[in-house]
This record gives sequence, C-alpha cells and structure tokens, in this order.
Amino acid sequence: MQPTLLILAAGMGSRYGGIKQLDQFGPNGETIIDYSLFDAIRAGFGKVVFIIREELRADFEEIFLPKLAGKMEVDFAIQALGSYVPADLGAVTRSKPWGTGHAMLCAREQTDTAFAVINADDFYGPEAFQILADFLKNDTNDELHALVGYEVKNTLSEFGSVSRGVCTPDASGNLVSVIERTKIYEKDGEIVFEEGDTLTPLAPETPVSMNFWGFKNAVFPYVQAQFEAYARANFDAPKAEFYIPTVMTNLIEQHQGQCKVFRSQSAWFGVTYPEDKPMVQASLKQLHDEGKYPEKLW
Repeated sequence: MQPTLLILAAGMGSRYGGIKQLDQFGPNGETIIDYSLFDAIRAGFGKVVFIIREELRADFEEIFLPKLAGKMEVDFAIQALGSYVPADLGAVTRSKPWGTGHAMLCAREQTDTAFAVINADDFYGPEAFQILADFLKNDTNDELHALVGYEVKNTLSEFGSVSRGVCTPDASGNLVSVIERTKIYEKDGEIVFEEGDTLTPLAPETPVSMNFWGFKNAVFPYVQAQFEAYARANFDAPKAEFYIPTVMTNLIEQHQGQCKVFRSQSAWFGVTYPEDKPMVQASLKQLHDEGKYPEKLW
C-alpha cells in the first residue's frame, strides 16, 4: 500500500514575518511544498494530507488541488487549538498551536496507511523521500518507525538561531534519544546550542532531525494518549509545545517502539528568516539548471 505524506503547514511563521508555506521560491514561482510533493510522487507516496489552520484552507485548495489532480489523493486536516484536548479541561485560551506532535495527531482521521511527516518550509531532496517511501512500503513491524537525519553543520542559518532535534543513535543505527534544542547557532567558529545561560558545543556531524519522520499507522493511539497527558500537564502554559521528538522519545523509553535513523546525502535547506530566501531561490534554480528537476514541475 502506498504511504501517505503529512505536511505540517499550520505554523505561524513568527520569525519569517509571513505565510512562508505559500511563499514563492522556485524559478517559476514554486513553493517549497511543490518540490516536496514532486519528490513524494516520484518516490511512490499515494496521498498527501495538508495539516493547516482553517483560515488557510481556501488558499491551499486553490494552489495545490489543480496541480495534484490525477497524481495523488489530497486531504486536509485542521490543527485547531481544541483538537484532542480532553473536554473536561474546558475551553482552550492559548493562541499558539500545540506543536508538531499535536499537528500529526490532528491528521489521524485522514491517515489510514504508514506515513511520513515533513515541514512545509523545508527542502529535503529526492533521496530522502525515496528512503522513507521504501521503508514505509516494505517494513512490516508496526513498532519500528524511522527518521531521516541531517548533519547539523548543513542545517544552520546565517541570520539567527534555529531549532533542531539533536539525535543520539546506537551502534545499530536505532535512535536512543532526540532532544529538541531551540537555539542552535555558530559562535566563534563553533556550533553551540543555548539553554538558559549555558552554551554547549555540538560536533558538526551530529545528526539532527529536520522533522522528516516515518511512522506506522499503529502509532496514533500512543500519540493521542501522550498528548492528552501533556495537555493536562501544560493546559495553563500558553507557550508549551508537544513536539514529534517528544513522541518518539516517549515511545522508546516506554518500550512501545523503535526508530531507525537513516542518513541522507541530499541537500537540505529551509527558510527560518526572510534573509534566507535568496539562498533558497538560488539553490533551487541551480537544481533546475543541473537537471535534477524539469524546467517546470507541473
């Protein structure tokens, strides 16, 4: 059965200053999502679920439905602030989304196969999509999931700090832990992450999660149980976020799942700040010029 692609596109883009999910970066006005969809289709994904805010749905339908007609099935999941929050907690008053783990959970009803999860504003490269598509189509262990990791040195921005899930794999290539570090940057020729007043160095080859995960469908009940517990513990913390790395760490620690770490040699680039845009535009144009993508994707 063909796997499903979940695209996390409900974020607010506060550092970017706009709706970067729909911004144009390719030489013909393509969004970064267009490249992910193109790579997913040729890797063998059969369906895409856009996880968005309700107010973005009309724009997404207008932009993507005509391109994908006859190429892959399309569905939408709404990441609402109250989705999957236990009803007895009352009305949710926070304005910030609950995070990537919650977003993934919001697509539960639209997803009935093994699936991959990606960010809308990251370019992952065709190799990464093929790696996860092959894994999701061929591996039959419901408790074995996957992550495509990138070297931290290749994932930084020149214009400010970035958030990355720092991974520790074991000798067999299975994930031991993944910890979200929200302030990673280069300082005095060294890569560091900031936590409180402490700076801790990271080796340049350290594998990090760029939120390109592969899950078996059986994971959803575990994710829902984790999120409900998280919502109870953080209901009055308006900035608390339930991350996918948190989901995976809990699965591993509770012996409810394992995660295989794949290393991708594909180029990765993303957009965190407005100043990142020219670099992304130049990188995509180069890929077209090299023949990695056709003159026009669609």
